[in-house]
Amino acid sequence: MTETGETGETGGTTGESRVNDEVWVVGATGRVGRGVTARLAARGLTVVPVGRSRERMAAAGTAAGLPGDAKVVVADSAERIADEIVQGRPRVVVNTMGAFAATAPVIARACMPGGHYVDQANDVVAVDRLLALHDEAAGAGSTLVTGAGFGVLATEAVVAKLCEGRPVPHRVRVDAVGSVAVEAGVLGAALAASIVDALTAGGRRYENGRLVSSRLGADPRRLAFPDGESATSAGVASGELLAAHAVSGAPFVTAASALVPTGAPIRALLPLLGRLLSVPALRRLAVDRLGRAPVKAAPRPREHSWGHAVVEWADGTRRAGWLRAGDGMDFTADVTATVTELLVRGLGRPGAWTPAAALGADLATTAGGTFVLD
Repeated sequence: MTETGETGETGGTTGESRVNDEVWVVGATGRVGRGVTARLAARGLTVVPVGRSRERMAAAGTAAGLPGDAKVVVADSAERIADEIVQGRPRVVVNTMGAFAATAPVIARACMPGGHYVDQANDVVAVDRLLALHDEAAGAGSTLVTGAGFGVLATEAVVAKLCEGRPVPHRVRVDAVGSVAVEAGVLGAALAASIVDALTAGGRRYENGRLVSSRLGADPRRLAFPDGESATSAGVASGELLAAHAVSGAPFVTAASALVPTGAPIRALLPLLGRLLSVPALRRLAVDRLGRAPVKAAPRPREHSWGHAVVEWADGTRRAGWLRAGDGMDFTADVTATVTELLVRGLGRPGAWTPAAALGADLATTAGGTFVLD
């Protein structure tokens, strides 16, 4: 593979606004990164892996079907990746490296003007920070899409479908219930950081149109899925919350996930654990230890992943619906690849968006999901 990044020579000109046809995948050696790289390569796009290790990127690129002499970019931080983007001018940058609250604004800004950006963030802080770049992106002619994965799209798309042709609803609840096969290895720093950040953020919900704090794990509910299986979901601060509020306009919105512990003793300890992990030194230690934790391979616990929404109007009308998908991580890779391909084709709107807001609710079916609506 041809390597760039160590010399700063990427074939572009610093400050040049004209983009090329390349798609850069940041974090191409991770599970989602590998999946996105393979899907984009299969669709005939020019894919450039970006990461810290030339050897690992070369191996991941070969496994994804890239030619042996394919270009790679070596960079070991969001800031250095941003410098390479400014010089290389790719058409789309896909960020799968995680820690999106810190990395997304830096990398997304480097894509402007004219280049586009996609990530899979699903926490409140990261999604809010990316969406805050809307006016800047619109003025630069760039499309930034955050939350391009299972949780955000699988729930906001259902809300959008349920609200079609209807006035603004009064109340919305969304539930994200992923089912994911586990790969053997270690948990990884990106996932560990997401878990720790969710604990420190606590819960959030919208009341009278304002984002307010709530207890993490509040309002647990047992969900019976259309296929006969079931799971329990409880309140969490998430990108799904922001997306559901934006797409519906409802003044009261809650979001829940099956990843939140729902046992009463554990839920009682979550606020204390969150306060402890908010101490920077303890957070760093927790992320490091958790990221190194070994995990065993395991099949996904249920056949399907489900996005669920219940929408209520002031007149008492109530509608509910689902989005059915397969493995949640595979669906995330499908969503990211689909969004990226559409942006390459020039179908995005300038600005910063969640996936359905950028490209419509039917993006969920294009990526392989199936609506089951009232």
